[in-house]
Amino acid sequence: MSSRERILGRVRRALADVPPDDTPYEEAVPRAYLREHGGLDTGATVDLLAENLADYRAVVHRCTAGDLAATLAGMLAARGARTVLVPPGLDPAWLAEVRAEQVPDLASSTPHELDRVDSVVTGCAVAVAETGTIVLDGGPDQGRRRITLVPDHHICVVRVPEQVVSSVPQALGRLDPARPLTWISGPSATSDIELDRVEGVHGPRTLEVVLVSGQGSSAVTS
Repeated sequence: MSSRERILGRVRRALADVPPDDTPYEEAVPRAYLREHGGLDTGATVDLLAENLADYRAVVHRCTAGDLAATLAGMLAARGARTVLVPPGLDPAWLAEVRAEQVPDLASSTPHELDRVDSVVTGCAVAVAETGTIVLDGGPDQGRRRITLVPDHHICVVRVPEQVVSSVPQALGRLDPARPLTWISGPSATSDIELDRVEGVHGPRTLEVVLVSGQGSSAVTS
């Protein structure tokens, strides 16, 4: 008897006394969860996102769509970035004023090559105000997951307000669980038993988030 057959046999024995017409598992427990807490308007929701991002030690910038190229160029120049990793679907206009060398996201790139890149600029799938979390799903303007884990500096652009939701349940409603989801709450960090914080352990040491307004609709929640 294989391990698989042994496990399935135990499952069948455990379910032997369950009536055939018993309530299906997905209907057995009511799940009337709150989708958000309170009723913040658009501006307050975006402000809450900015506050919680900063609380996680992300550096938050705000600008209009017309100022985005200059804002990104200034951020990379201030960082002293000589190379910037670019996902294949990133809007070229975003980096129109950047002087650093733009490195494409290639499947053939090794971890050592990615580690030598100074910065990476991406978009996002959604941002959660209540938790200060940015979610990436590997979309064209975000690239492969590894490009946001290996380089030490990540700039993430969030379109305000259409990519901002109040809560995690609202975010889940927008996301495809079959995609490679990366949930980011501040720069990568950990701490030891004495609570000494160390940043850049399993991801970027520095996370900068640009909240760019003037693109898309005015709805905040899904």
